[in-house]
Amino acid sequence: MYNGRTNPMEHVSHFNQRMAMHSKSEALVCKVFPSSLGPVAITWFDGLKEGSINSFKELTREFGAHFMTFSKVPRPLNSLLSRAMREGETLKTYSNKYLEIFNEIDGDFDEMDIRTFKIGLPTEHDLRKSLIRKPVKSVHRLMDRID
Repeated sequence: MYNGRTNPMEHVSHFNQRMAMHSKSEALVCKVFPSSLGPVAITWFDGLKEGSINSFKELTREFGAHFMTFSKVPRPLNSLLSRAMREGETLKTYSNKYLEIFNEIDGDFDEMDIRTFKIGLPTEHDLRKSLIRKPVKSVHRLMDRID
């Protein structure tokens, strides 16, 4: 899944390798490509104007151009440590922003990221209480519990 941490053209290359047996069906390859994208890239994909892409080659060229231009230096882990739910902020807004920052961090820190998310919630929040009773093992499972 492309999460913005790797070179976008590397991602396309790996995707092409996985889809090699289906390479004759360009329509299928174009339809399957979004399933290889993470939240940030899928938002980009969903924002494409209908009919603006005419081939898989054009899709991958646009994908590469967009994410090479906008690729960021990975954020340090402490970016999440300072994130807390603000007064008046909805759980959805807090979790979306948290996931956005999480996807920009280089490394595998799920356990710490989940703890940091939980600590950022108000003490009396139902989700915080629920996470204490029934912990999750990955940030993506945590986000599934929110939706």
